[in-house]
Amino acid sequence: MSGHEFQSYFPESGSVDMTDTSTNIDETTMAELRELAGRYPQSRSALLPMLHLVQSVDGRVSPAGIEACAEVLGITTAQVSGVATFYTMYRRRPGGKHHVGVCTTALCAVMGGDALLETVEAKLGIHPDEITPDGTFSLERLECNAACDFAPVMMVNWEFMDNMTPAKAEGLLEDLAAGREVQASRGATITSWREAERVLAGFPDGRADEGPSAGEASLLGKGIADAEGWAAPQPEGSVL
Repeated sequence: MSGHEFQSYFPESGSVDMTDTSTNIDETTMAELRELAGRYPQSRSALLPMLHLVQSVDGRVSPAGIEACAEVLGITTAQVSGVATFYTMYRRRPGGKHHVGVCTTALCAVMGGDALLETVEAKLGIHPDEITPDGTFSLERLECNAACDFAPVMMVNWEFMDNMTPAKAEGLLEDLAAGREVQASRGATITSWREAERVLAGFPDGRADEGPSAGEASLLGKGIADAEGWAAPQPEGSVL
């Protein structure tokens, strides 16, 4: 084998830990899973939010969660597992109270993403796809957060932390560990990963309007266009 062979950063992305059968899923959770399924003309379309709900309860995609989704939707557990193991937002193993992601793709890497990840690893004493012994943090190497204008970026419980530096990352982790309030750069106050997963499942926490929805870097082009009176050309025959 060549020493330059491509190495995946997701060696266990296809496996769900089927040996851990513990679960917190109860009748309330089952009722909410059925509620989600009822929101769609075709109930199977609810599988993605249903898996987020499972994660909010069990901290991962659990065997019990897979079976519950299959039961509610009337599909096989293999079909549920196929979706759950396709997307990296679905965890195969338990995560921490705070799930930290560091982007090291393209522009973030150029702007220091690798150094940022090394700092976080050293600060937490773990590597990507691991969890701290006290269960406070889990770590992930992220593949592009679609926030290149704020590179390098980190995420905490899927909330953006923009224009990060190693020093800012260390301070962020210290604040989270101490339970101090942390505000996302373009989002809500940080709560926990499980609470964020419940929101992704479709159960709002009332904090959607916290923080700016877009930052100055994202709006710079629009500001220039407004100041210059520029507008996109309209197709012939279009009606405004």
